[in-house]
Amino acid sequence: MGWIKDIVSPQTRKWEEFYRNRFQHDRIVRSTHGVNCTGGCSWQIHVKDGIVTWETQQIDYPLLEDSLPPYEPRGCQRGISYSWYLYSPLRIKYPLIRSALIDAYRAKKREHQDPMKAWVALQSDENLRRSYQKARGKGGFRRTTWDEVNEIMAVANLYTAKKYGPDRVTGFSPIPAMSMLSYAAGGRFLQLFGGINLSFYDWYCDLPTAFPEIWGEQTDVCESADWYNSKMIADMGACLNMTRTPDCHFFAESRHNGTKAVVFAPDFSQVCKYADQWVPLHAGSDGAFWMAVSHVILTEFHHKAKTPYFIDYVKKYTDSPFLVRLDKDGDAYTPGRLLRSSDLAQFSDVSKGDWKFINIDAETGEFVIPKGSSGSRWDDKQGNWNMKFENVVNDVPYDPLLTLLDQPKKHVLSTEFTEFGLDNKRLRGVPAITVDTVDGPVAVTTVYDLIMAQYGVSRGLEGDYPADYSDKDAAYTPAWQEIFTGIDSKTVLQFAREWANTANTTGGKCMIIIGAGINHWYHANLMYRAGAMALMLSGCVGKNGGGLNHYVG
Repeated sequence: MGWIKDIVSPQTRKWEEFYRNRFQHDRIVRSTHGVNCTGGCSWQIHVKDGIVTWETQQIDYPLLEDSLPPYEPRGCQRGISYSWYLYSPLRIKYPLIRSALIDAYRAKKREHQDPMKAWVALQSDENLRRSYQKARGKGGFRRTTWDEVNEIMAVANLYTAKKYGPDRVTGFSPIPAMSMLSYAAGGRFLQLFGGINLSFYDWYCDLPTAFPEIWGEQTDVCESADWYNSKMIADMGACLNMTRTPDCHFFAESRHNGTKAVVFAPDFSQVCKYADQWVPLHAGSDGAFWMAVSHVILTEFHHKAKTPYFIDYVKKYTDSPFLVRLDKDGDAYTPGRLLRSSDLAQFSDVSKGDWKFINIDAETGEFVIPKGSSGSRWDDKQGNWNMKFENVVNDVPYDPLLTLLDQPKKHVLSTEFTEFGLDNKRLRGVPAITVDTVDGPVAVTTVYDLIMAQYGVSRGLEGDYPADYSDKDAAYTPAWQEIFTGIDSKTVLQFAREWANTANTTGGKCMIIIGAGINHWYHANLMYRAGAMALMLSGCVGKNGGGLNHYVG
């Protein structure tokens, strides 16, 4: 042990040479860490004799724009320790195969010589096949060669394709964030083979299915620097300084830019230290909170006070003005499908009419077909893909009618709505008009009117509507959400009013940051959609500093 004492002794000072040797390097290369992280941080890798000795963060990121903080500092604890994995004794460097399978295959190959015949014989031997299947999950791996495992994989795929068809070969490739080459190689093989190339994204539950359900596309979220532009951020299910460590400084810096941060989490997680307000709701109850927020926004900012910015936004960017059929169901009505242009005789000559839907011109009261619905995408006449307040038939601009509430020819129909939280059915009055279709008279209303009824905003209509915010038996009042979240109604009212006022004042600079804590929970898509509803009703989607922004890692 004398050499250790010499190294640490203040008199000999041999520790200085020890540390010089430890941090010596021949060269510095630029790299990042391919560990399924979207951070993409740039690192200086110090290399000595081909071995990574240590790493430091690059500091030469370009400034995106003068109004935003710099991207530095970036990096995280997982990244800086990545080189440990390279030289870890636990790293798998060679192909491994289960003993039960390789022994059975080798025995058949000695008997038949040809690899394909050997695999066919193995699959035909019911007892032998079951023996290696039952060994799954019990360890027992042995090292083998690449040639042998490639041979087995090849004959197994060929056997399956020959017997059952190539579309019975299903798989998914590593995520591109881990390795673009590996992803491309596996994806290309499956597609050329005729197999089914699954998405890595939804396979391990990182895909928020609410995005394609609402917007028809897959997770279009903002660059993390845009957090700085927001004036109110609600964080739910995303522990940013743990899962978005390189970007979390933008969240902290946004506070210096006047952003209010509210964190929804059942525990006081790490990200709560950045928050102005922590809302400790019960796990999995976020959707109930946001539906109550939307109830307040609709009541106070759409009905009692018609906020021009919000009204114009839902007209232009949501399906709120579109007409929906109300189907007779016993003594009541139920919401049906959208009214199609092919339902109306006056639009019988319009191409792709089954996929073009109907608005009402608020000034003339005439039916119009807006540009930009699904049929416009596949129409023979191109150039109408963007949603615009222009009639497809004659290109004339119009102002879409949002609600039938003030229409002189309206009649109020008792319509059934289901509240799944308490498993209740409610009959609520909905303003409607009767339309003569090619199949006869049909009652229709607008999506906006259905939303008002679904959320329990009565607007003076008869039916089983909540009496006020304190009605706990009627969805989706602030009192109703208390049953599920454990959060007082006053918190909902305060948050909803601050959210809506901030959105109105700033032109939609309110955002939700959401992550795996929600996405890996039961009925995750419905919690996402509840939050998205509040964003759309307050004009926050598609705005810098706004939107529903999903991050997992």
